[in-house]
Amino acid sequence: MLTRAIGRVRIPVSRIQGSNCTSGLLKDSKLGPIGVCCSRWVSSESGKRFAAMWGSGDYGRLGLGNLDSQWTPAVCSALSDHSITAVACGGAHTLFLTETRRVFATGLNDCGQLGVSDVKSHAMDPLEVSGLDKDILHISAGYYHSAAITVDGELYMWGKNSSGQLGLGKKAARVVRVPTKVEALHGITIQSVALGSEHSVAVTDGGEVLSWGGGGSGRLGHGHQSSLFGILRSNSEFTPRLIKELEGIKVTNVAAGLLHSACTDENGSAFMFGEKSINKMGFGGVRNATTPSIISEVPYAEEVACGGYHTCVVTRGGELYTWGSNENGCLGTE
Repeated sequence: MLTRAIGRVRIPVSRIQGSNCTSGLLKDSKLGPIGVCCSRWVSSESGKRFAAMWGSGDYGRLGLGNLDSQWTPAVCSALSDHSITAVACGGAHTLFLTETRRVFATGLNDCGQLGVSDVKSHAMDPLEVSGLDKDILHISAGYYHSAAITVDGELYMWGKNSSGQLGLGKKAARVVRVPTKVEALHGITIQSVALGSEHSVAVTDGGEVLSWGGGGSGRLGHGHQSSLFGILRSNSEFTPRLIKELEGIKVTNVAAGLLHSACTDENGSAFMFGEKSINKMGFGGVRNATTPSIISEVPYAEEVACGGYHTCVVTRGGELYTWGSNENGCLGTE
């Protein structure tokens, strides 16, 4: 079932996870159906934050030491000595950020998305990401790539780079197994980053938005028009590029789905760009939106999150709006 109009979920909401949660189904021959959920819980006795995991356990993505799926939340005991401040779920891997600013990773590692020195196909227990010599403030996980932002606003990326989604330039390897600083952003302070399937979107401390990677369907927001069958030319950007259509707008939050992207600004407006063949964009008109388009139906957007084929927005009043594919009840509406 596909929901073609924006629906409102009538429960009070204070926060959504943004790119730090993966929802819905990614139909991939290797990954199969994806369904990983995670949360940070606080112990009433110690005050320590710990990770609770549930969903598909394929490739060890839950970090529970096995490949079993979990139907109810299970504590990630391997990280019991650490207080967890953030969790980011990718296609089949998971990143954890600790209170001491260290990053751990578990799950599929076929493209180096775990960022660990030991080259293995997967990990069932969280391993510390290697090569991050600075304290980390923010983490994000895409389908096959990962990112971390230091306390100084520097961006490090690793994993699959087939479409330039790591922002390391045309000459960079197609697979980067260790965190690598995005040198093209030298002198620019990155506030947040969202990773899709083969693209990345970041917000600077000044509210500007940059995007890079695979630009098919307009998901980078640069106005690229797809060529016939999408095979006559490349729409990839191999280094971060400023989204001109958002100049003069101070963006506060950004999200990335499989083939679409979204952001909100300081005034509560929500913008979207990318593929809309199943109406994940929330507005009518042309098939794809190759530059950011405002979603006028959502009042005073505070945060936005993208699943593979759907989108969620929380308003300043605590209402949750959802649209796109409702497969498996992703939208929370009837």
